[in-house]
This record gives sequence, C-alpha cells and structure tokens, in this order.
Amino acid sequence: MSQALQDLLDLLDLEQIEEDIFRGQSRSAVVPRVFGGQVAAQALVAAGRTVPADRPAHSLHAYFLRPGDPGAPIVYTVDRIRDGRSFTTRRVVAVQHGKPIFHLSASFQVDEEGLDHQTPMPAAPDPATLPTSQERLRGYGHLDPAVVEKFLEAREAVDLRYVEEPPYGQFGAPREPHSQVWFRTNGKLDDDPLLHVVLATYVSDMTLLDSVLLAHGRGGWAVGDVVGASLDHAMWFHRPFRADEWLLYDQESPSAHGGRGLGQARIYTQDGQLAITVIQEGVVRVPRA
Repeated sequence: MSQALQDLLDLLDLEQIEEDIFRGQSRSAVVPRVFGGQVAAQALVAAGRTVPADRPAHSLHAYFLRPGDPGAPIVYTVDRIRDGRSFTTRRVVAVQHGKPIFHLSASFQVDEEGLDHQTPMPAAPDPATLPTSQERLRGYGHLDPAVVEKFLEAREAVDLRYVEEPPYGQFGAPREPHSQVWFRTNGKLDDDPLLHVVLATYVSDMTLLDSVLLAHGRGGWAVGDVVGASLDHAMWFHRPFRADEWLLYDQESPSAHGGRGLGQARIYTQDGQLAITVIQEGVVRVPRA
C-alpha cells in the first residue's frame, strides 16, 4: 500500500466522540476548501458505523451546503432514522464552526435474491494502455506548475487514467459531453465492503462535472475559465465491487442551464458488471470580466 493511500485511509477513519457522533480531520484540496468527495466519504463512514455489518450501503443522497474549512475538523452527527427488517436508513449532518456544511441520507440493505439486468458496459481501452495522471499532467506546459502539483497531490492515493484528454488538457472548442476514466486505489485494501464503497464515493466527486465543461470547450478550475462547486450528489450501489481493482467511470452531461450543470455516470467493474450509478449537479459559472 502506498503511503498516500494509507494517509487517505487515516483521513477517512473517524474518531468516535460520543454515541452517533464522530469527528473527522480535513485537508486542503485543489481549490481552497475541503474536497467534496472527502466530506461525502467521511459522512458515509459515520453512517456505516451505526449499521450492522451484514447490511451494505445501497444508496446515498447528499447536499453540499457550505464550503468546508480545510483547517478545522468536521463533526458528523448520525440520526438513526429507521431500522427495518430489510432496510436501514441513516441521516448524517456534517458541522464546522457551528454550522452545517453537508447533509447525507444513506440506505443499507440485507443481501437478497431478485431480478437482475443491467445496461451493457460501453467500449473502453484497457487501462494499462493509458497514461497515468502524472504522465498527462506533467506534459501540459500551459498549466501553472503549482496547479499541476496540487492535482497530483490530490490524486496520489488513486491511479486515475483518462481515456481522452481531460477538459484542462484540451479546451477552447466544444466537444462531446462524454468522458471516461479508469480508476483504482494505489494499493490493496482489506475486504470490508463499506471501505470499498467509501473509496468509490471519494473518487466519484473528482471528475463527474468534466462532461459539462467539455460541452462548452471550458478547461475548468485548473485554467480559471469557470468557477463552481458541487451542489448535490447521489449514488446507487448495484453490485459488489472492489475499489482496489480497475473501475470504468463512464460520464456524460445531459444538461447545463441557469448557472448549473448536471453530470450522470455509470461505474463498471473491468469484467463488465454495472456496480454504481452516480448523478451530481454543480454550480458552473463563467467568471465575470
């Protein structure tokens, strides 16, 4: 396991300070606020720690309410909404400086047999044939070196490989609002299903709005031609998967309007199983002159 991955696992390993109350640390991201994927992942950890181990997470719905302060810890309070025969529901509120910054509802379910079908996995090249994040980013002479280092530091725990050029690599003209990324953790994880769901939640917030930028030829936050932030985030976990094995993140944007852009995606295992569906809306604004 890489040191960066161990540091990330330590970041997500919350301290329990009272029954149903947890505290997590923060760290800065590419932008000067707490990375949304970190808050979502920590909130899911808090929820999962109050649920029996035989009930894996099957969905989450979340709202980003305020920017997180990377210099302060975050307190997560869990509300045990329901404990049913098959389903368990939890609500989590993340608080900093006395104000809520994030709200999560998550549902967990016992394993059951049932109907089974899925959308087929789209075509994508083998991840081993694609350049790493470091190889791509270090080749972009138009990016501020400080921005490159921030990107690399933020993604050091994850091997994330774009199939095509990311928005900040090629911009200026509209492209199809579709993006594919392969990802896995930089090291093996243990077999706890919640841990793999939490890591996928963390990564899912890294690239989902890329397709919005592609549709308008924008390079994004790395080049300063848009400003924005995540507004809400929803995930459905359909089938078992491992976050330390290659996952294909197939993303697209069906709409942008009114200063908001919508991204939706499916995440597949390398053998073609549909593991996760993700939808996120974010603020995407063109800076004023």
